Amino acid sequence: MAFNILLVDDDKEFRDEFSDLLYDYRVIQAADGEEALAVLSRPNEIDVVILDVIMPGLKGTDVLKRIKSEYPDLGVVILTGHGSKATVIEALKGRADDYIEKPVDIPRAREIIKRLIRHREPPGDAVPGGLDAKMERVIHFLDRNFEKRVSLREASDLVALSPKYLSRVFKERTGKGFEEYRLEVRMDKAAELIETTDFSVEEIAYRVGYENAESFTRLFKKIKGSTPTQHREARRGREGIDGSDDTS
Repeated sequence: MAFNILLVDDDKEFRDEFSDLLYDYRVIQAADGEEALAVLSRPNEIDVVILDVIMPGLKGTDVLKRIKSEYPDLGVVILTGHGSKATVIEALKGRADDYIEKPVDIPRAREIIKRLIRHREPPGDAVPGGLDAKMERVIHFLDRNFEKRVSLREASDLVALSPKYLSRVFKERTGKGFEEYRLEVRMDKAAELIETTDFSVEEIAYRVGYENAESFTRLFKKIKGSTPTQHREARRGREGIDGSDDTS
């Protein structure tokens, strides 16, 4: 499966030329920051964002901050004019993963992209285009977009299957219905945040795609058997027992 790059630059000629040079990737183009954020707000398979600094509307550095706030695991490479060291420093402070100067050094750009997508490679070695590969891609799509409302139609369009057929095969392959699996992915991520952070229940609910913390808590209890607060207390209790120092 080809990796996906979101290329954000207001110069269409540059975007087209750069896209042609990245022929072994699927390149999605955006003409400005607003369009880029709109792409990312929908269920997607973006692996790396290449983002110009100077564009109409939102500055690239402002878009960078938004991306890193909302999608912290997504790699972002800043495009900047030659010699714009102050901009590079600002971007790196804003948690850009790397930068590329214009005119673009293509071998260097490719090396940066390869490094950033290395950890994002989906598991498995199914033959591209086969049913196993399509199921794997749908599961990877759901895992990646756990905080978004991915519909069965969106998933079926992704792999060129009818929703009815995908629903049946998905349950045969995973033992779970599409919506059941999607909900469990969300709650697994929520449980991970509960166990590894001090975020409030409201913050965790928002991070996994719920505006209403009460709805999130109700669903979490249904799936996990305890409320988020009870889950956190139980986890800390187990850690306290495991980490106790028995000197008797």
